[in-house]
Amino acid sequence: MRLNFDFPESTTDEPLTPPPPPQPQPRSPSQPQPVSPSSATTGNDDVEWLPLQNHPIFSTTTTARPFSNVPRNRNLMAWDGASRLYYWDINSQTLNRITLRFGEPDPSSVLAASPPKVMRADVELNFTVDRITINRHGSALLLEGANGLRVMYLYGRSSSKDSAVICRTVSVGSDLYFNTNNAIRTLKVSWHPYSDTHLGILSSDSVFRLYDLSSALEQPEQEYYLQPVECGRSRNASSICPVDFSFGGDHLWDRFSVFVLFSDGAVYVLCPVVPFGSVYKWESVLEIYSDAQTFGLKAESSKAVSNANLAISWLEATFPELARQAAEGGNQPALRTHPYALFDASVSLQGPLHKVYHGKEEDSKLKIPECEGRAVSFLYKAVSKDSILVTAWSSGQLQIDALADEIQPIWIEGNQPRLSVDSRDQIVGVAMICETRSTELSVLTLEQSTEQIWLGHSPPLLRLGTVDLALPGKTDSGSIISMFVDPLLPERIYCIHDGGVDSIVLHFLPFTNQKNGIDDDMRAPTVQSVLNTCQMESSVSPLCGFVALSDSFGCSWIVGLTSGFECIVVGMESWNLLLPAHIDKEKNFTSLEEPVGNGDATIISKELLSGPKVVLVPPTSLNPVAADSIEGRSTLHQYFKLFHENYVEYAHKVYFELKHHGPQLKKIIDEQHARLREAKQKLVKVEEKQEKLEKRIDRAIQTHGLLEERLLNLRNLPGIHKKPLSKAEREFKMELDRFRGLELDALHTTIEAINGRIKRHSSSPQSKRPNQIRQYAGRRKGYGEADEIFQLRSSIAKLSIVNSENTKKVKLLDSALKNRENIS
Repeated sequence: MRLNFDFPESTTDEPLTPPPPPQPQPRSPSQPQPVSPSSATTGNDDVEWLPLQNHPIFSTTTTARPFSNVPRNRNLMAWDGASRLYYWDINSQTLNRITLRFGEPDPSSVLAASPPKVMRADVELNFTVDRITINRHGSALLLEGANGLRVMYLYGRSSSKDSAVICRTVSVGSDLYFNTNNAIRTLKVSWHPYSDTHLGILSSDSVFRLYDLSSALEQPEQEYYLQPVECGRSRNASSICPVDFSFGGDHLWDRFSVFVLFSDGAVYVLCPVVPFGSVYKWESVLEIYSDAQTFGLKAESSKAVSNANLAISWLEATFPELARQAAEGGNQPALRTHPYALFDASVSLQGPLHKVYHGKEEDSKLKIPECEGRAVSFLYKAVSKDSILVTAWSSGQLQIDALADEIQPIWIEGNQPRLSVDSRDQIVGVAMICETRSTELSVLTLEQSTEQIWLGHSPPLLRLGTVDLALPGKTDSGSIISMFVDPLLPERIYCIHDGGVDSIVLHFLPFTNQKNGIDDDMRAPTVQSVLNTCQMESSVSPLCGFVALSDSFGCSWIVGLTSGFECIVVGMESWNLLLPAHIDKEKNFTSLEEPVGNGDATIISKELLSGPKVVLVPPTSLNPVAADSIEGRSTLHQYFKLFHENYVEYAHKVYFELKHHGPQLKKIIDEQHARLREAKQKLVKVEEKQEKLEKRIDRAIQTHGLLEERLLNLRNLPGIHKKPLSKAEREFKMELDRFRGLELDALHTTIEAINGRIKRHSSSPQSKRPNQIRQYAGRRKGYGEADEIFQLRSSIAKLSIVNSENTKKVKLLDSALKNRENIS
């Protein structure tokens, strides 16, 4: 259970892919990195190391498709997290594997081996690849397109052909998603983070499916039919249209969760969802197992005890060795999941996740969405003890939230799933309908969230900030925003949009800050533009690929691929991004070996600058003493001894320190001379450009005068006193914009699905039976089927009429609203 606040890995029995190659060992900056085994196959003598952006595979002469036909969410690059970069060539339909070296010859450079390893699919691809993603161990690559989905195995049996490697490539879900008689399309495809052979697919029919590539490629292992609307309630189409999903991270029950985003911005959670045969850490499973026994079984509420018992039984059945190892005190490294599902309960669709408030009256009301348009993408990221959720909207805004409580598994009893078993009575497939549960608390507060342990309530959201990217050239369909996580700094998120690439840094993480003992005010996220690719006459992002790279020495880079297939490499700094607000970021921090301060204190120590110590002359007798006497000689000897101990030794210290600091002084002088030469060169350039600057200033003054004249003319226009829209009009306009591309698409999809059912029914063998068999079945039954077909066709006709009328009404309302805005 999280604290309260007061602020405002998978293997299978018969894997198709061999284990990944060993990772390269860390190197020192002075030692060259050895050539990887992959590059050794191409011939080490012929390998040439070039800067990544200058690699010959990224050429401006490559024949590219027209810019208007480029998909807005294309990504043709992938990184395996170690030293291999993959690039898909859409012209030759080949995959190029490039070996990278980081930090050579200088720490900010990225070198690539040339020529790259060329890999081909063993079957012909009948679709255009738009996105490629690699699994966690780099053994398989996902090829995704609008009309196909394939998986290429990178470390299987292969044969060389035309100096290329032929890789085994299989199709996934072709009968379901890419059938010409079916209108179902894929919305998001992603590798599972704890399995190398499981794919998660969210489709337009509001079904989340999990495929196991080691057992069946066309039949899903698990199916979850999402029902976000409760029975007896009516909601708009935007609330039942899924958009994106994300698997949970390495944090408590989050690792068994799936987050689903709908187009109205609502976020739902499926928990628990686990691939069959996946592997999880022993410590992680034991932590949630002990938590359920400690807090769930000892709760005062019977409902909490019942939910905890269900969770414990699920854990013990999914991980059979868990109870025995926990009782014996075992400490094995990992646990493998076994196929299991409750026979009389289905996983609940938790949500929608509401925002948590601070108990004030003015904050205790559910508000309308803060962002305009519709939700387009979603990102989950676990940062230490915090679970961060980022929702991107078509208007160019981002909502950043954190879970204010822990996720708990919730089942709906009485809703029996459908199980598929083999000859040994082992579960091989699960399908269930996931519905939402009505909750008594419509608005949650921070004080209430601490009392809802194991009661079946969805975790609330704590708003960390809303970011407006200020995207240029917004179209009617909105902006497509893709989000990536920095592999080196988890608090940083990269946003790819129509204007380029932005970096968003989270400065406040509630549970992480409390864990580290940081008592700081809630700081809003900061946004910084990293790469500007804005096109004035086009609303399509010219980036066709993006990856974030990092090495073991704390350096990170971003690599982008333009529409002209040019590579862009930008080094990213991260040492000063998370500094507290009271620290001066502009202060120059240097190494401890060469401290730099004010004045001469850094060159000569303070002890030497203060001079030699004052010599106290020993007292003498009042009577004069002869120099050749014993007393005189003793006095002179004492004087010489004091002089040697103070002045002579001080002179030796000064000589030694000046000699020791000589190279440093020479270095400082050389730097000052270099800065002086650089300043003189800049002054010369400024003098050369002074005349041009004066001309530009004159033109700017003339343009300013012309603009003032145009402004005076515009003030006389009748529309100068235009009044802004009222609150009701703005809400009505937001509803129209939200429904414009959703309900009509839903009606079109329904019509296409019904047409497909009619075609399949008409082409089925039952409809082509002889008249004798129909008469044997009975006239009344035949007439009933004909009546049903007739009613279906009439319903389709009526639905088309209603659809056209609704379209006309929407256009009429839109035109009336625009006229009203122009008149007012």
